Parts: sequence; structure tokens; C-alpha cells
Amino acid sequence: MSYCVNCGVELEPSLKKCPLCNTPVINPNELQKIGEAVSPYPIKTGQVDVVKRKDLALLTCVVLIATSLCCLLLNLFVFSGSPWSLFIIGACLLLFVLVLPVVIYTKLPIYLSLALDGAAIAFYLYMITFNTKSDSWFTYLALPIVILVTILVETFALLLRMFPVAFLTTALYFFIETALLCVGLELLIEHYLQTPLRLVWSAIVLTICGVISIALLTILSRRRLREAVRRRLHF
Repeated sequence: MSYCVNCGVELEPSLKKCPLCNTPVINPNELQKIGEAVSPYPIKTGQVDVVKRKDLALLTCVVLIATSLCCLLLNLFVFSGSPWSLFIIGACLLLFVLVLPVVIYTKLPIYLSLALDGAAIAFYLYMITFNTKSDSWFTYLALPIVILVTILVETFALLLRMFPVAFLTTALYFFIETALLCVGLELLIEHYLQTPLRLVWSAIVLTICGVISIALLTILSRRRLREAVRRRLHF
């Protein structure tokens, strides 16, 4: 004997619906068959194909080359008052060099990649000289600064490759190179302005970085102190 699940009225075995409330009568043995039925919805979620590196490299090159050529043609035949297209061409070259080790040639050594980045920045600044009255700022200020920064970055990468990478050692390299960068910048600026070479604002940075570097060296030289600092700073 079965009963309606909705109103509780007694049902005949042959009924498909409740005569009182029209609730469908479902045989419990048929529930398993319903559950095994094929769902109208796909089981696996869709997935977009990953863009291939070669296609991305081709798209990047086409966009940069097309941008450079369009700006060059506009500069030659439409807006020919000044060589403004050199800014765009230099920027496209700079972007190409920056994305070269990421998209186009991933096996490029890090030192060569950093050297190419420095050369691209120097070339971009050189292109700007065609829109200025003099190029002395590039020869005596911009180019030496780019060379200084490139050397420091190359040295930083070399130190990370030669010695074990850790938070304390990386911080030590960073503060030492920050001090050298600030001192070099001030001396190069004073040399360009033809003023006496002396440390003013960079002396403050040098003092702060020196104190921090000495503290880091002390921590690194003492194993128990080094381990205590690492535990307390959770790294």
C-alpha cells in the first residue's frame, strides 16, 4: 500500500498521479534509473586554448613594426615640422628589447638581456637628442647614468647567481648598490654642471645604507643571531 507524498491519501498501485492533488506518483525503484540518465549539460567545463608563444611573439613584432612605420610615414609626409616619430620608434625598440627574453627568446642569458636593456634605453635617449638643441646632456649625463645603472644591475644579478639567495643577503646587496647608485648619480650630475665634486644629499643615503649594511653583515656573521632574526621575521 502506498500513499501520496504531498497529501497522504491512500493510492492504488496503478495510479500515476494522486487523485486529490495531482502529485506524480514515483516508484522508488525508478529513482536510480533517473539518476543514471545522461545529463543534457556537458560534464567537462570548456577551456580556452593557451596562446602559443610563437603567435604572441609574431603579434608583438607586427604591432611594434606597424606602429613605427605608421609614425615614420606620418612624420615624413604629414606632420613634418620636427622628427617626433623618433620618440615612438625608440619606444617601440625599447619595448621589443624588454619583451625579447620573455616572449621571443626565453633562453637568452640574464646578463645579455640586461645589457640589451641598457643599450635600448641608451638608444632611446639618443633618439631624443635629435629633438634637442644640444646632445651634451646625453654624452656627459644620460649615457654615463645608463652605464652606471646597467653595471649595478648586472652586478646584482651576478651576486644572486654566485651566492645562495636569501632575504638578508639580498637586502645587503640592495642597500650597498643603492648607496653606490646615489653617490654615482650626484657625482655625475655635478660633473655635468661643472660644479665642485662633493657629496651632499647622497651622503645621507650613504650613511643610512652604510649603517643598515653593517647591521646586516653583523647578523649574517653570527649564526645564532641570524637564525633568531629569521624566526622572528618569518622568512
